[in-house]
This record gives sequence, C-alpha cells and structure tokens, in this order.
Amino acid sequence: MAVTMASVSTGVMNSLLGKLATLMGDEYRKIKGVRNKVASLLDEFSSMSALLVKLAGMDELDVQAREWRDQVREMSYDIEDCVDDFMRDLGQKGATTGFLKKTAERLKKLRVRHQMANMIRRIETRVSEVHDRRTRYKIDEYAPSSGIVAVDPRVIAIYAEAAGLVGIDAPRDELMKMLMVEGKELRVASIVGFPGLGKTTLANEVYRKLQGQFDCHAFVSVSQKPDMPNLLSNLLLKLAGQHSSQMGKLDDTITGIREYLSNKRYLIIIDDLWDSLAWKVIRCAFPENSRSSRVLTTTRIYSVAATCCSNSKEYVYKMKSLDDQDSRRLFFSRVFGFGEPCPVIYAELSTDILKRCGGLPLAIISISSLLAGQLKPMWEYVRNSLGSMFEGNPTLEEMKQILDLSYRNLPHHLKTCLLYLGMYPEDYEIMKNDLSRQWIAEGFVSSINGLDAEDVAGSYFNELINRSMIQPVEKDCNDEVLSCRVHDVMLDLIRSKSIEENFISVMDHQQIVTGMNKQIRRISLCNGGEERGVMPAITSESLSRARSVAVFRTVFWPSLLGFKYVRVLHLEYPKSGRLDLTGMCGLFLLRYVKIACDYNTSLQLPSQIGELRQLETFDLQWSPLVSIPPDIIGLPRLSHLVVPKCTLLPDGIGSLKSLRTLHGFDVSENSINNIECLGELNNMRDLDLYWSRTETLGEAENRMDALRSSLERLSHSSNLKNLVLQNLSSTLLVGWSTLSSPPRHLQKLDLFGCVFSRVPKWICQLSDLHWLVLRVEKVVSSKDDGDVDILARLPSLIHLELQIEKCPEERVIITGSGTAFQTLKHLKFSCPKLLLAFEAGAVPRLQRLELRFSIKGWQQGSSACLPAGIEHLPPGFREVSPMQFDHFRERLNRRDAAAAKSALRNAFACVGITMVRISGGDAVLKATTACSTNNTVPDELAILGATTEISDYSS
Repeated sequence: MAVTMASVSTGVMNSLLGKLATLMGDEYRKIKGVRNKVASLLDEFSSMSALLVKLAGMDELDVQAREWRDQVREMSYDIEDCVDDFMRDLGQKGATTGFLKKTAERLKKLRVRHQMANMIRRIETRVSEVHDRRTRYKIDEYAPSSGIVAVDPRVIAIYAEAAGLVGIDAPRDELMKMLMVEGKELRVASIVGFPGLGKTTLANEVYRKLQGQFDCHAFVSVSQKPDMPNLLSNLLLKLAGQHSSQMGKLDDTITGIREYLSNKRYLIIIDDLWDSLAWKVIRCAFPENSRSSRVLTTTRIYSVAATCCSNSKEYVYKMKSLDDQDSRRLFFSRVFGFGEPCPVIYAELSTDILKRCGGLPLAIISISSLLAGQLKPMWEYVRNSLGSMFEGNPTLEEMKQILDLSYRNLPHHLKTCLLYLGMYPEDYEIMKNDLSRQWIAEGFVSSINGLDAEDVAGSYFNELINRSMIQPVEKDCNDEVLSCRVHDVMLDLIRSKSIEENFISVMDHQQIVTGMNKQIRRISLCNGGEERGVMPAITSESLSRARSVAVFRTVFWPSLLGFKYVRVLHLEYPKSGRLDLTGMCGLFLLRYVKIACDYNTSLQLPSQIGELRQLETFDLQWSPLVSIPPDIIGLPRLSHLVVPKCTLLPDGIGSLKSLRTLHGFDVSENSINNIECLGELNNMRDLDLYWSRTETLGEAENRMDALRSSLERLSHSSNLKNLVLQNLSSTLLVGWSTLSSPPRHLQKLDLFGCVFSRVPKWICQLSDLHWLVLRVEKVVSSKDDGDVDILARLPSLIHLELQIEKCPEERVIITGSGTAFQTLKHLKFSCPKLLLAFEAGAVPRLQRLELRFSIKGWQQGSSACLPAGIEHLPPGFREVSPMQFDHFRERLNRRDAAAAKSALRNAFACVGITMVRISGGDAVLKATTACSTNNTVPDELAILGATTEISDYSS
C-alpha cells in the first residue's frame, strides 16, 4: 500500500515528512545549521508517525493515549501550515532584477536564514512539549486493557421470534427457492447487504424452515478475526455433539468434520463472514458428497459473497431495505403495539423519522424502542437530532455497534476516504469522479506501483461499494458505479466518528453537528436555503486553517480571503445574480474547485489565477456568464477543466499538457488555434465538444477541418477513452465518414448530437469501444458491408443507441452470425417505422431493449410494422422499455394506438413479457391533455415490459 500524505489516523504527518525532506535539499542545505536541525526533526516525526499508526490499530484508547494522539495530529497540521507559509514567502520574494541583483540576493539569503531559524525554533518548541508528554505518559508502552466484552447483537437476531418479524416472508421464500433448486451437488448461496438490514435474521428464518429436510445442520457465526481451530471445533460440536479429539489442530478438526459429513445431507449457515481467506479455510470442511447438501453464508462484502458462490452471481442474494409499508408496520408495532394505528399527532413526525431510517430494520427497531411510551416533545427532539443521536443513547448502542464493526474492519486509508463523505448532505448523490478528485487533492490517495492516483482512488470507491459502506446509484453499461449515496444511518456514524477525530465540522440547519471547540480542518455548510435562516456566526480565525470547504444550497457565503490553506473548494450557489469569487486568486494551495450555480448567475472569477500552481480540477457548472482568466493556460498541474457551453477559452490551451478532462469546449466559439491545439493534449482521456452557433459555411469548414486534424493526431495517444460530439449537423460532418485515423482506444463514443449520412466506416476500427450513441440519416444493407454489419463487428460493444432519421426501404437486420453483437447488452433503436428484425442467435447477451417509433397508420396494417424475429431474443431477455425522441411526435387517431397496443403485447408475449405498457412519458401526457377534445393522441409509442399494466390514452 502506498504512503498517503494525509489520513484520519496520522493527520498530515507523511506530507510533513516530505516537506521537511525538501528543506534538506540543495536549495536550503547550505544555510548554516539547517540541515542538522531538520534531520533531527525528521527522526522525531518519523517516530511519532510510527506510533500513531500503532495506536490506530487499537480498537480502544484510554484518555491519555487518545489525548496525546490528538495533539500530535493537530500539531502535524499546524507545522505543515507553517512550512507552507515559509515556502510561499520564499517564492514571492526573489524577483528583484537589474543593478541591485547581487545586493538583493545577499539580502534574500539573510532573510531566508532568519525565517528558517524562527520557523525551526517554533517547531522545536512544539515538538519538545509533545515528546515530553509521550515520555511522561509512557505512550510507547501503552497496551489497551481487555475491558468488558459487549453482547454480540447477532445473538438477538438468531433467537428473534418469527411471529414478530416484518417483511421477512418474501425474501425468505425467494432465498429458499434459490437454495433448493434440484441438484445433487453441494450448493453454496450467500446473502450480502448493508449492516443492519437483517441478514442474520433472514438466514436464521431460512434455517428454521429447512433444517428438518436435512440429516444434520448447524448455525455458526464468524468474527472479524476468527480463531479458526476454535470456530471449526464449535461447528463439529454442533453437528456431531462432540469436540475434535485434537483440540487446536486445524487440519485434524477439518478432517473430523469431513468424515462426519461424508455420507450425510447437511445444511450449514456461516454467518457474518469478513474475508475470503476465512471462507476458503471453512470451505475445506465441506465434502462434495452428491447428497444435495446446502451451505448459506452472510456477509457485508460483495466480493466475499461472490467467492463463497464460486463467482456464480445467480446464488448471491442482495438484501433489500424494507419498503414503506413494512417500515411503518415494524415501527408502529414497536411503538404503539401490534396492530395499533399511529395517532394523528405523530403522523408527520413518524414519516420524517422513517425517512431517515431508510428501510433499515435495525435503525427502525432502535429508534422505535427509544420512542416507545414517549410524548410528542421527545419525538420532535429525536426527529431534529437524529444526526447526533449516537452519542449518549444506550438504546441506539446496538445499532452503533453493528455499524462500527464495519468501520473498524476497514484499512486505514479507507477509513479516511469514508469519513470524507461526511462533507456531503444527507440524500445527496455523490459523483465518483468528484469524490476521487477531492480525495487526491486532500492527499488521501497516492499512486501505487505505477498505477495512476485516479485509478487508485476509483478502486477505493469501488471497495467502499463492495463493503456495503456506501450505496450505488447510477451505473454504466459495464456495471461500473458512477455515483453513490450514503445511508442516513451510516452518515450519522460517519459524523459521529468525525467528532471523535476532529476530521470534519458540519453545520446543518443552524445546528452545529460537530463540535466547534477545536480548530476546524474541514467544514461543510448545508443550510438549505433562506427559509432556514442565517448560519450561526463563525469566526474567520476558526475557519482560517480549513483544508476543505463545501457549501451546499445555502445563502450563507463565507469570504474566500480567509481560507489560506484550503485544498478543496466545492460551492453550490442556489440564487441568481452575481457571485464574486475574485478572492480565490490568493489560495495558493488550492487543488480542486467545483462551482455550481443558477443558470442566471453572473460568476465573477479573478482576472488572474496563475498563482494557483497546485490547481488540478477547475469545474464550473451551469453559469454561462463567465470569463475565464487568460493565465489559466499556465497552470502546470491542471488535469480537469469543465466549463459551461458557449465559454471562450484563452488561446494557448495546448500548453496544458497535464489536461485529462475537457468538457464544454465550444468549437464554434474558440479560436482555430485552440481547436488545433487539442491535438497536442496527449494526456487527454475525456473530451466533450460542442457547437453552439451558426457560422458561414466556409468558416465552419475551417473549424471542422482543424478539429478533424486534432482528433487524428490524438489517435497516436492511447489515453483518449471518452469522446462526445454535440450539436453538429450533417452539413458540418461532410467528409467525416472517412476519418483516416480515429482515436483507436476509445471506450465511449457519444455522437447523438451529430447526424451522419450513414454509419461511418472508421467506427469498425474501435475495438475497445463498449458504448456508442449514433444518429444517421439512413442505413444501407449489403452483404458483409452494410451499416449494421459495421457495428456488429465491434468486439467490445455493450451499449448501442442507434437513431435512424429516415424510414429504411427494408428491415434493419440484427444478424445471428457467430461474431455479430456478441457482447451487446443494451440496445436502443429509434426509427420512424419499426422495421427491425432479429435473426436466430442474434444478440445472445441482450438484457434490455428500448424502442422508439411512429404508430401512425397501424390500424390499417400493423403486422408489417412489428419487429420480426422476437422469438430469437435470448431466453434471459425480459425488459423492453420506453425511449422518447421529439422527432417522431405527431397526433393521430386513438384507433392506431389501440391497434399498436394489441399487436405489440401479442408480439412480445412470446418471450415471456405478458404485461406491456404503451407509454410516452410526461411530455406525451401533456400533449394528450392538450388534444383530448378532438380524439387524437401523440404519434409516439414505446413499450415497457414485465410488470406494469397497459396504460390507456383515453383515460
């Protein structure tokens, strides 16, 4: 694991060590006395850092050890700030030229020597105090006492009465069906999900129902650090009623279990697995005896579940939250008694509280136990303070203990990354890219063994998903998670931990969630709007050392001038008007900026930002009224630049050699020089281009020629992965069908904003492409060289959106040849008439089909418009969904709609879709309302399969 510059366990000690090492370099080593003193400080800090890591591995610390740890972490922040100030001052005071140059150099050396002496003297004093406490309190000899062992909350789940369980029947029956599918081989299934969802309870219910069908059975729980010999000895005791004769010898115990089970049909529940290695050892005890034996495991970690099931995903059961109805039943039965209704005075309060519980059974039980028998003021207190309810509430201790197990099991670097999620408000959709870049800017992530820091950050994000610490929201066609949310209960734990660690300070709805009695290192303001009032006063001194500042949906707007040490700045401004950010130019340590404001906001940036030499991400959302500082092209580390459409960038963009992301580049607004310079950005990974205005044909052709040349030059780089072209007409794209050298390592190509005359032939060269969005005027079919054949030969294509503007003369055939569309999972097809056909063996992995077409005239001859070869869709295919394009919207008689409904329902019934909904979405509903008096409906039809009833345009 790479050394991270900052973490919740060690503060910024590693970053400080690196900067002190710099002070020993060539630039400063000649200053008398500096090298030896800095070397001494380095040794002391290295020793402190090692001790901090040791303490971080202990579950509990006494008061003295915890106080010393906190002091050292805070000291590391303060000393790094001091070193940063020195380095900045030094860099600003060396610009004298002319005949006074030699004198200025002598004065500079004297000034540097004086400043360094003062800085080192202050650091030595601070370090000496901390060192003395370390010696006095004997921190190096500290070992945590055993303490009182808490009751394992799983015991309560195992012995819960079935009659009192809510929402268990459906998942229990589904899991039993999964387990008991016919077959004599040993089958292993696994339940995976967020802590507190009831995995143990569900496994126990399955166990109760099925144990009578087996010769022997056992239910054992695993700890985070299991004693394997003892665990398996306990398993043998439960199975055979006897201990292993060779207690403590793992291989003998495994042999004993295998011998006992060799001729028996067995059912075994392994509850709460934490890692794959433990499972691999346990699995050795289960023989394959062709007796239809079954094993069920539970875990919070998806990769562990997959390992248990030998990576057979169909046997991984993902635990779901309770729905609203079951949540209310469980809550009310605990508070008011089984079957008793909720009094009206508690209706609104209960709705708010249940929303925070998010369908988590453990949270509902814990909160309801706290409220049972309480009056309305207590309900209001709980509703208003759920974000800090963990502290001092014994009733909620069980919930905290279960969540805390997951937190403690995280490696140090993931604990840091998880706690940073506390910067975001509840229910906020957090984008993976934003979070990864913020982690990097804060120093939580570093490169590992040649892997890029952004790839490492992405793997950390995926691991938090894998461990059920955060919840996925949006996924791409490769099932890569693009955004996440934090469950409200987990967010409460995160903020509780942030109080303990002084990691993040949050001010929410006039309520200070974290203590403000310490120096603020990171602050999040989440007021929510003017109606909530003004934020409590925060002194500029308390914010002066903040390293991350996030403002969400609040009219409170702190002055940027005081954030001298800020690395991350995330601002969401809810009002229109003028937003002045000119103070940003002085934030010399700034690495990440994201500003999202109202479309009518006039954003005023500083005229110069050239001093922001550390800036890596500059992301401006929505506001079109912005002037980009001309010296932005001189920022050496700028990697991600996102600007609103119609934004003019300064000339010389080609000098941004570190640039990886460029979104909103307006081809029609920027100079031809800038368009040509795009081809020089060899580190570019993600390029989003836009055309905003109409020009003379000659000028437009010059710009398009320059763009084409740049893209061909980027083909020599293997870095460009995503390309988006928006709002380019077929006139502008003349000649683009024969692009000589496209960027061949593209993975995502979105050309929906462009209209090609036909499918460009160069697309067939994109062997890594897995996402393609394409609009063409027409498609032409010819043997082995048709437009669809070009797409069919793409070996990695998973997601295809194809819109055909003109009705084809014959059906578009999705071929069933052995090499065609072998990886395609999602197909979106749009055409005036649904002239689509599937051959036998076509799209063998298709999971989702979206269709968009006109239904005008269906009552005269609907069968000719049906997609042919529906019966050839793969057996697992079950989803046909709506897709809408305004291009085909017309009005027509309801009889056409009725005929289309009937024909499509019958056509898709052959693949198991028995309930088809004809729908056009909100836009069409509005159109239907507008024309309801003349018995017409929009000329738009889409179908949604599997679960929804047929909608009626006449209703």
